[in-house]
Amino acid sequence: MYDLVVVGAGPYGLSIAAHAAAAGLRLRVLGRPMASWRDHMPDGMLLKSEPWSSDLSDPSGGHTLADYCAAHDLTAEHGVPLPLDTFTAYGRWFGERAVPQVEEVTVTGVRPDGDGFQVQTDTGEQIATRTVALAVGVTPFVNRPWPLLELPPELASHSSDHRDLRRFHGQDVTVIGSGQAALETATLLAEQGARPRVVARADRLRWDAPPQPLERGRLRALRDPHSGLGTGWPRRLWSEMPWAVRRLPSATRVRIAETALGPAGAWWLRERFEEPAVPVLLSHRLRAAVPHDDGVRLHLTHTDGGTETVDTHHVVAATGFHPDLGRLRLLVPHVRTTLRTVGGSRAPELSSGFESSWPGLFFAGLLTAPSFGPSMRFVYGADFTAARLLRGVQRRLGDRRGATTIPRPARDSAPAAQGT
Repeated sequence: MYDLVVVGAGPYGLSIAAHAAAAGLRLRVLGRPMASWRDHMPDGMLLKSEPWSSDLSDPSGGHTLADYCAAHDLTAEHGVPLPLDTFTAYGRWFGERAVPQVEEVTVTGVRPDGDGFQVQTDTGEQIATRTVALAVGVTPFVNRPWPLLELPPELASHSSDHRDLRRFHGQDVTVIGSGQAALETATLLAEQGARPRVVARADRLRWDAPPQPLERGRLRALRDPHSGLGTGWPRRLWSEMPWAVRRLPSATRVRIAETALGPAGAWWLRERFEEPAVPVLLSHRLRAAVPHDDGVRLHLTHTDGGTETVDTHHVVAATGFHPDLGRLRLLVPHVRTTLRTVGGSRAPELSSGFESSWPGLFFAGLLTAPSFGPSMRFVYGADFTAARLLRGVQRRLGDRRGATTIPRPARDSAPAAQGT
């Protein structure tokens, strides 16, 4: 029987596996390395984070993004957006060096079995393990507006469905949303020869400010400190003190997870979005969507009560992801439905070691945001998660041998990465 099976091989899964391997646990890691980043983000995207805040977590403090870039004669500079493909390649490089073996199989089921679990893969293998860490990323939790749910994929999609946007060349495409995914998708569509527009509930678009220099005067740094999620004291709290967020009342934690670090575009995207200008309909909600001619007709409602109709070839919902245990189909139903949740959310309540109310079942990434705060939505949260989750696993195993995790010092710098 294995000590730990890690399900998922994105930044969180690989970081957890690196810590577990260094601690000497008997380990299996299942999943396609960096799958969400490789398969569900369009070509041409740039990382919203600063390179220094986008490291995966190795207990030795090695295998950083800077290490990868230096080894491949690439530049990773504060204030210079990094291509998504570079980050994806870095994640795979990290996995090859810090994780003993990643098996590219799909997990089809996780069910309790005695004092452990049985993990089933699409190859038919049944793996017995004492503990499981689910680091499944964000794709199971795609959030689509209900009016689009009945439309076929040729008329409506989610921003995470696309790797190549060239298929929309010459088409009218409506993007729903006002965050980075919506604004960058619309920009890339325009640059690929499509005719995009943005429809947003927000009354205005919000843009992040350019990052301040890393080297600043002491008083200036004290007033507006850098952190892994951006500048300012609230962001520093979210990024550096997830343990403190967990101690707040459940309703407060849920509210923080839902509202902190709201939708905003990256500072470096604004000029590309505005020149040439992408049309934007602000303060509009999608009320209905029906097939019409060779596309779809959208019925919109303005906050002042007015209505508007838009005909478009295709709708892209850049409406993010919603943590919901009900969508985690690889967990058997009686586990999904009996796990204790945070407040009125559909996210699991977790211990300080990321263990759920089902002994031996651990979670990482988006599902943990209502427990530990918004840093769990970003790559920066992987370091905190991997170290704490390993200690939780060791407590569950009753074995602290090889507890070699070396905590990293807090770092003083800017915005966060877009995904788990």
